[in-house]
Parts: sequence; structure tokens; C-alpha cells
Amino acid sequence: IHPQGEGTEPMEFIINETDEILVSHSGLALAGAMLEQSPLRKRLNEICLGKRKRPEVPHGDVLTAMIGLLCLGKSDYADIEAYRQEEFFRRALGLKKLPSEETLRQRMDQLGTTPIAILHEESARLIARHAPALTACHDDWIPLDIDVSPFDNSGTKKEGVAWTYKKLDGYAPNFAYLGLEGYLIHCELRPGNQHCQDGTPEFLERAIDLARQMTEGKLLVRMDAGNDDLDNLRILRKKKHVAWIIKRNLRKESEVEWLEEAQALGEWEEPRPGKEVYTGETWRERDGKLYRVVFEVIQRTIASDGQRLLVPDIEISTWWCSLKLAAKQVIELYHQHGTSEQFH
Repeated sequence: IHPQGEGTEPMEFIINETDEILVSHSGLALAGAMLEQSPLRKRLNEICLGKRKRPEVPHGDVLTAMIGLLCLGKSDYADIEAYRQEEFFRRALGLKKLPSEETLRQRMDQLGTTPIAILHEESARLIARHAPALTACHDDWIPLDIDVSPFDNSGTKKEGVAWTYKKLDGYAPNFAYLGLEGYLIHCELRPGNQHCQDGTPEFLERAIDLARQMTEGKLLVRMDAGNDDLDNLRILRKKKHVAWIIKRNLRKESEVEWLEEAQALGEWEEPRPGKEVYTGETWRERDGKLYRVVFEVIQRTIASDGQRLLVPDIEISTWWCSLKLAAKQVIELYHQHGTSEQFH
């Protein structure tokens, strides 16, 4: 066969027949090899559902089959039927028998959230064992980014789907990512209308514990303004070798007062006529303790298109921070904050 293309030389394709079985998902063998090095299946098999006898297809095999589907980008239970007659899928995952669609669906419903802790722990161990060294964001500070990322499930009637803060129907799961590589170390599915701080103190504790299974280095927790909560600060203060940058929620704080404080304490620069930027630090008391606050205050008297403003535009950004770095470095580090959308 000699396909012709304009301005190109003919390319010859050689087509051969073979008796070998060809599959499009050979990479599943690598996932199976990694799972074989983990006690995941053994731990899952030890889960007891009431007084029921040991099922014909063990829990570990059912969950491993589901993991195999997810590795191939398939999340529907019905997708398992396409692989039940295929030897490679089963052998790649080290399974003697694959569950049917009905068994997969029923067992996942019966197990519910019981296996989640086991899955998170074994995932952390796999990352610790096989991932290269975690990349720090500054000196030897390894970032631990925590962020809620609403999903778009518009038009569905799934349980938990609700109106999210991004003004769409869906879920609002919470994610924790470690290192600049963005290894997902913890996640939690949440209803769409759940506030991002609801349940986050427990999530933060667990995320730090899982991160400690992967590194003994210094952690830098980065969170956005939705997680400006005293409970988070209390948890972080108790942790050794853990620093934080959390964007503050200004709530009812006065912009004018912040501008006056920034003009008195901050470094001033004028990147263009009519735009003044003040960066610096101050301190705020919370729960009887003093916390460092880094600020960036921008005052615009002239718009970027040259239009003079009758009333100055004031933009305030502040962060709780425990790092002993210059304000500009702290702000730069926060803006490197990896979000769920980036890591997805």
C-alpha cells in the first residue's frame, strides 16, 4: 500500500497476519505487577460483612477488578463484561476469576466506604516504594496542596449531586496532592452543596498522616480562602516540620483600613502609572495566639486601558503563613499552588 500525500514521499505499509493475541491495554500488566507487590488483596479479603461466609469471588479480587477497569478509564460496572472472556485482563491482574457485572455492582454496594482506608494506605506505600524523590517547591519544603474541585454532573439524578459553588450541579470532592508532581494521596467524595471546610480538619489530619508514610521531609500545606478556619490552624500548629500558607477570607474587614496599614508597613512599587502595589507582613491575633499575615494590596486610580477612575479600585489579598520568607516569596509560592483541575 502506497498512500500519497502532497509534498511527501510514498510510505510503504507492510501488513502481516499473526496468531498472537493483541490487546490495546498492555500497560495493565504494569499496574498488575505493582499491585502484586502490595498486600492490598490480602487486606481486602479480611474485610468481614456481617456473618456471611467467605464469598465465591473474594473481596480482594472484586476490588482489584474494579481497579483494573479504572486503570483503563472505565468506571461503569457493565464494562467488566467485555473482559470476562479475555485472558489478558485477568492474568495481568493476577486473578483466577473475574466477577460478573451483577457481582461487581452488589459487592461494591455492600462494601460501601469500608475499603477506603486500606486503599489510601496501600496507595501511599506504592508511591513511597516506586515514585522517584518528591520535588520540593522551595528549598526542602515539599508542597501538600489541598483543594475542593466541583464536578459537573448536570442532568443526572445521582445521589449527592447538588448545586455547587461553581454554579453547576455535581459533586464537590476534596483532594490532597503531594509534591510538585501532584501525587494524589487522599480524596473524599462529597455532596455538591457541602461547604469546603465541612469535614476538612479530619481530612487535613489524614492527608498529613498519609504524606508522612511517603516522606519524613518538611511539608508545606497550601489551602485557599475557603479553608480559612481556626480548626485548620490549630491542627497545623501541632504538627512537627509542617508549615502553611492559607489564603485568608477577609469577611467584613475594611479595605480602606487594609490600604492604610499596607501603606504604613509594606514595600511600595508602581508597575505602571495609576497602579500601586504594597506587599509586606503584619500580625493578627486568633484564639489568643499571634499569627503572621502576609499581604498584597493593590490600589488602581487608572485602569489598564488608561481610563481614570472616579473612585480608586482597591484589591486586597492576605495569607496566614508560618514560613520565615519575604512576603513576595510567600505570595509567589502560594500562586504555585497546584489545583485539582491542573493535576487532573
